[in-house]
Amino acid sequence: MDISQIDEMMPYVDIFQVGTRNAQNFNLLNALGKCDKAVMLKRGISGTIEELLQAAEYVFSSGNEKNILCERGIRTFEKTYRNTLDLNAVAILKDKTHLPVIVDPSHGVGIRKYVAQMALASMVVGADGIIVETHSVPEKAISDGLQTLDFTEMQQMISKINKLKNI
Repeated sequence: MDISQIDEMMPYVDIFQVGTRNAQNFNLLNALGKCDKAVMLKRGISGTIEELLQAAEYVFSSGNEKNILCERGIRTFEKTYRNTLDLNAVAILKDKTHLPVIVDPSHGVGIRKYVAQMALASMVVGADGIIVETHSVPEKAISDGLQTLDFTEMQQMISKINKLKNI
């Protein structure tokens, strides 16, 4: 979240994740643009597709072309679930850029019961991958337990995705 953390983290990370709250932290984006590590940019909670692409461009402009875009749901008027997972964005981002596009259905829907379904839908619309929260006992997870799959649910989801890939 802060530029001062980058050097300390370098030996331990493969990918820097820029969360939704830092999608417009231009000092951080600039500093990550100078790193030789991939940067996963999560779309801001009220961010447009164009703003996500501009964040990636900001990282590019500092020299780092190793970017991954992540759709994680946006804020809408709906209160039944955590966020509105914008799968339209996946198709549009795939059309507008060469960058890999992944989806975070855990944050996108925020309800464990629907995470696997939204992961499958993400793959159908062309996502290059998904990022899903998992824990041996989601009810004991330090954060986001309500949207976290247990290991059995995760394995079932992976099995369904693998079947889908073979169609």
